Amino acid sequence: MRIEEELKLDYSDVLFRPKRSTLKSRKDVNLLRTYRFKYSKNEWSGIPIMAANMDGVGELSIAEKLNDHQMITCLTKQHDVKKIKQNKNIKKIYPNIALSVGIKKEDFQNLDKVLKEFSFFKFICIDVANGYSEHFTNFIKSVREKYPTKTIIAGNVVTADMTQELVLSGADIVKVGIGPGSVCTTRIQTGVGYPQLSAVIECADAAHGLGAHVIADGGCTCPGDVAKGFGGGADFVMLGGMLAGHDEGKGKIVKVNGSKFIEFYGSSSEVANKKHYGGLADYRSSEGRKVRVKYRGKINDTVLNILGGVRSSCTYVGAPSLKQLSKCTTFVRVSNQFNDTFVK
Repeated sequence: MRIEEELKLDYSDVLFRPKRSTLKSRKDVNLLRTYRFKYSKNEWSGIPIMAANMDGVGELSIAEKLNDHQMITCLTKQHDVKKIKQNKNIKKIYPNIALSVGIKKEDFQNLDKVLKEFSFFKFICIDVANGYSEHFTNFIKSVREKYPTKTIIAGNVVTADMTQELVLSGADIVKVGIGPGSVCTTRIQTGVGYPQLSAVIECADAAHGLGAHVIADGGCTCPGDVAKGFGGGADFVMLGGMLAGHDEGKGKIVKVNGSKFIEFYGSSSEVANKKHYGGLADYRSSEGRKVRVKYRGKINDTVLNILGGVRSSCTYVGAPSLKQLSKCTTFVRVSNQFNDTFVK
């Protein structure tokens, strides 16, 4: 047993230090990024915010709306040929869609069927809760071998060494985050995790050294956290809870004391396991919870609010574009992020 004494930080532990700026308005900030990926050699341009591959968020109806903003949606693993065929706009929105796959044999078979039918998809997201297994890295190698021209997203991990391992195994983009999500209970159930901002900073440094990219996945509670993820070096920021509760997610609306809510749950929760796999296996425990998110109406308003916040962050630190945000970032450590007197 050993203990690392070095301080590790979450988004709530820091604030941006403001700096002089030559920008006249938030509207002058350019949020578009263009990336060329290490192995696939594909190029992508857009706003690098992603919808997580969770029920109620990683849906084709969400993808249609996010595509209008040039943002990516990672579809849930349950999107098979039949489900994708139901969307008539798929040939229009596919550049901003990632197919999700687990590491079971049937997952790979479903991916094969989808790519046989829709060969134009460019992103494959290989998604597991624990990216530290040898089986996972071997699976990435096999997908890379079979689909050399696809951009592979793989995760989740939180340390530099495993980020490098996944990149060397064939991942173009590494997904960073264990336990920070709003409906994730991994840290309570297992005692495992890593403060998200420090994880992003360390993993981004490791990936960039090898010419790869990272996604900051989880832990964002407000637009300021999204900006902090980018400030910490993330190439993409993935959102779950912040994009939940909207009409486009097709979730079940529940009325409580006259107020509307939509159910939202973690991918490793008992609800998700029951819905997709017939229940939890005896040897497993639930690592996610079910919550009621206040009904938020159309997703477009939420997206505009997030993008407005990120643009504002850039103006405060003097970054004319999202690309330059991390170069203009100085974080100051704080014990209190904001005054919540009238929040509760």
